[in-house]
Amino acid sequence: MIILLSPSKSLNENPESALPLTRPLFEEKTSQIARKLKTLSKPKIKALMSISDKLTVLNHQRFQSFNTDFAAEIGSAAIHTFNGDVFLGLQAQDFNTDDLLFAEDHLFILSGLYGLLKPSTQIQPYRLEMGSKLKVGRKENLYAFWDSTITEAINDAVAKQDKPVVINLASQEYSKAVQLKDITSPVLEIQFREWRNEKWQFVSFNAKKARGLMARYIIKNKLTEPEDLKGFDWEDYHYNRELSSDNQWFFTK
Repeated sequence: MIILLSPSKSLNENPESALPLTRPLFEEKTSQIARKLKTLSKPKIKALMSISDKLTVLNHQRFQSFNTDFAAEIGSAAIHTFNGDVFLGLQAQDFNTDDLLFAEDHLFILSGLYGLLKPSTQIQPYRLEMGSKLKVGRKENLYAFWDSTITEAINDAVAKQDKPVVINLASQEYSKAVQLKDITSPVLEIQFREWRNEKWQFVSFNAKKARGLMARYIIKNKLTEPEDLKGFDWEDYHYNRELSSDNQWFFTK
């Protein structure tokens, strides 16, 4: 079983982590993007990301200082660096050694800059959403730049699993970076909804947190069978059989 998560824009730049760091999976491609980012002026960064002046200055500094040789002393483990809604649910800061080892074998975080991250991947502070219309080389955007690279890496990881299945907990923006039709195993899409105003609704913050909670549930319980996900009942979510289909499962509250 392979779990896919989206990253977050907010970061903990000095996290405590006992996880041994590993190098990025696609160093040359990440370096190519980073070199492009270094050429961007502050106005271009602001326009690209639609961010405030303060965040523009911060990210310009990040890009200028990004080490494209991936020096060992620069950066921290991805699973402990991201600090947004999904990772509020994941709560990786209290994972024990067994949890981290399980996550290392089963969890990937999608990334506009790094493509695909293992929990232990050493990352430097950055902000770059997968949907950004950044032209790199002859590629018009990051989806075109990453092309089949991410999909092939996921297929390689799935092939090593006892239970070959992908649990997609990533957002639509990041899921589009994976060529799901080319994944060699079943892909199970997980959705979260809440009953509001007489209908099932997607509530952004809660759904993002729930994605992290589901990943945490899998990791803490060392689940390898998809059917076991139906037991997820944290924060009043329950499997909704009526809304679900074979490859898309809904959890509602």
